[in-house]
Amino acid sequence: MNLIKIYDTTLRDGTQGEGIAFSAEDKVKIALRLDQLGVHYIEGGWPGSNPKDLEFFRRIQDHRLNTAKVSAFGSTRRPGIAVEDDPNLKALLEAGTPVCTIFGKTWDFHVEKALQTTLEENLAMIRESVAYLKAQGREVVYDAEHFFDGFKANPAYALETLKAAQAGGASTLVLCDTNGGSMPWEIFNIIEQVKAGVSIPLGIHAHNDGELAVANSITAVQAGATHVQGTVNGFGERCGNANLCSIIPNLVFKMGHQGIDKELLQGLTEFSRYVSELANIHPFAHQPFVGKSAFAHKGGVHVSALLKNPATYEHMEPELVGNQRRVLVSELSGVSNLVYKAGELGFDINHTNPETRKILEEIKTLEFEGFQFEGAEGSFELLMRRAFEEYQDPFCLEAFRVINEKREGNSVHSEVVIKLQVGSEVVHTAAEGNGPVHALDNALRKALEGAYPEIKNMKLTDYKVRVLQEKDGTAARVRVLIESSDGHNSWGTVGVSENIIEASWQALADSVAYGLLKAGRKH
Repeated sequence: MNLIKIYDTTLRDGTQGEGIAFSAEDKVKIALRLDQLGVHYIEGGWPGSNPKDLEFFRRIQDHRLNTAKVSAFGSTRRPGIAVEDDPNLKALLEAGTPVCTIFGKTWDFHVEKALQTTLEENLAMIRESVAYLKAQGREVVYDAEHFFDGFKANPAYALETLKAAQAGGASTLVLCDTNGGSMPWEIFNIIEQVKAGVSIPLGIHAHNDGELAVANSITAVQAGATHVQGTVNGFGERCGNANLCSIIPNLVFKMGHQGIDKELLQGLTEFSRYVSELANIHPFAHQPFVGKSAFAHKGGVHVSALLKNPATYEHMEPELVGNQRRVLVSELSGVSNLVYKAGELGFDINHTNPETRKILEEIKTLEFEGFQFEGAEGSFELLMRRAFEEYQDPFCLEAFRVINEKREGNSVHSEVVIKLQVGSEVVHTAAEGNGPVHALDNALRKALEGAYPEIKNMKLTDYKVRVLQEKDGTAARVRVLIESSDGHNSWGTVGVSENIIEASWQALADSVAYGLLKAGRKH
């Protein structure tokens, strides 16, 4: 099969997505990880547009890359300006990268309306810009902007723009679906026609406005493209760019193309989440291949078959991309779900065990009442351990009292007095907080830190409240989901009640108990 060159543009195109921003240091970190993944090109940014990109190009020169070439991005010269006088081309050369990627106009509509120049001048701009950069010793990738729309409007002229770039010495002609509206069969048919008119490698750059960027990229490869551009997680302007986290596994595992080492793809899931974290965006759970839910199974029939052979409901082994299989437990679960989860926890139970069916019915009842264990596996594991092993909670509540005081002109003051049974001792203490739940959390920690000093390493990282019966107004049952962390691992716990303090207590108590369990405190 063909060697497919992967060209990543996360650091430029990806940052054009709404809410996406990377510091120069972030960009260096991502570039180094992209190199470790084995991509062939890393587009670092547009050096003529902002100081941050210039800083990135300066910093990346301090690092030796093993597989990737860094590219600076820019445009062809402006109309009526000599290439040696064009500030954009000067900035590209000053970036000091071995590769320069420039885009030019392909659609006659854009040439006349956006550039407001002649079709002949546009061809000269493309040819001369590529030739100038090539003469300075750079490899030149030419991005044919709006190529598919341009070809559909005026195929002869669109092809002439590619021939101009080829004449200038471009190494690759990248056909761009800039508006993201082309269909896969259009991509295939147009590339088939283009191949007869040019003699250098073709690439694809697809946007996702029609939810087809990955499909269009794969189709382009089928048609003969050997260079694929995209971004990590599909980040990009409007609806995003082609998602390399989907394209690469499809090319390697489904189509058998060479380009990225299969062994290196075992780090793909972790890298996808790493980039999301740097972008300060919560990873998309349902993203194919690398999402947390990509190999998650909930239906009882599915899990029953999965236990016999994972191929019954999985298109590939999740470990190939560094992901993992997850079986969820809910009111939709069958006994097989419970048996699978018990096996993960080290419990040897079977389908005929009456206790197994009893626990399954209890889970279904709890979910009917509003509990949700998909995001609260800490609470679920405690439930299982209480049922199937001699697990004892590290503390037992005797009582707590919540005091809220509001005085004119002052904020609400919250205080919690709590009494716990901890081992053979009764601990009675109090704590304040900026609200009743905060005060309850502080009081619980204060009461336990003497017996369990490791509790100081645990912290609450997220707190969500969901009203379950909106029509009941302030009397409605609520579900509280808590996310906690010890600095290395994170876990979720859940509580449900008509009283938000009670629901919060359930989730908080499970959170601390589970954290102590993971710290080696089995009771």
